[in-house]
Amino acid sequence: MADRRAVLKTLALLPLAGCATPPVTEPVRTSAPTTTSAAPTRHDALFELERKFDARLGVYALSDNGTTIEHRADERFAFCSTFKGLAAAAVLQRNPMAHLDTVVTYTEAELMKSSAITRQNVRTGMKLRDLCDAAVRYSDGTAGNLLLKSVGGPAELTKYLRELGDTETRMDRIEPDITSATPGDPRDTATPRSLGTDYRRLVLGDALEPAKRDFLNDLLERSVTGAKRVRAGVPEGSRVASKTGTGSYGTVNDIAVVWPPNRQPLLVAVMSSKASADAEYDEALVAEAAAYVVKTLT
Repeated sequence: MADRRAVLKTLALLPLAGCATPPVTEPVRTSAPTTTSAAPTRHDALFELERKFDARLGVYALSDNGTTIEHRADERFAFCSTFKGLAAAAVLQRNPMAHLDTVVTYTEAELMKSSAITRQNVRTGMKLRDLCDAAVRYSDGTAGNLLLKSVGGPAELTKYLRELGDTETRMDRIEPDITSATPGDPRDTATPRSLGTDYRRLVLGDALEPAKRDFLNDLLERSVTGAKRVRAGVPEGSRVASKTGTGSYGTVNDIAVVWPPNRQPLLVAVMSSKASADAEYDEALVAEAAAYVVKTLT
């Protein structure tokens, strides 16, 4: 009987031992780990830029031969208006090119501070092709929202990104809420790696049919919002296809594919933020990060 009691006591303790929480041996990540086994090279120049501008900086860059530059590449940042190129891509991917001639109507109640182009056309509405132009080239907030609406809303854009292979970027809200960029809020965020990879697939890959890819690339190359960001940091004569994003907490982003003169294209994804909600925007941070990337990879 004594032996039986001892056995029962031992068995009763076994589930407790099996449920014990193991000690944490590595930091919690905000995104999936990289596929490479070796740790990425440390880039002291990018840490120095963080100190210089009192900012958090995320960089993911990739050359045609597979060489990368990674600095907080898997940390989350608010993407802000960089979503607009992705929304345009979703419209293109899910519809024939003729669909771009569809006229979309909207009201004055849908306008906002950034609605420079849509404000001029509120009485007549705009074709989807012109909304793509306004959203991508001018970062018009109402145009971006209307593109989102045309594909089914934020959740449908996230679904499209999953179809592209992006498991990290998530869209939860619309303009202007996405520009709140509150630290620690996972809504409407991406990592430099995930967002950069999306744009690389769209601009250089086969994620879109050739005619649709050419249409999107033309808008990205003729963007008027990024003159002081990646475009300011690359060699003279470079082609740049990019989409910017700006928000609270000093959030300044630029996701770009760069063709330096006589060189193969480079992906340059730069995201940044600061500690205070009303922090100044430092576009020079993005330009200097891009200059370092291009110099290092070419």
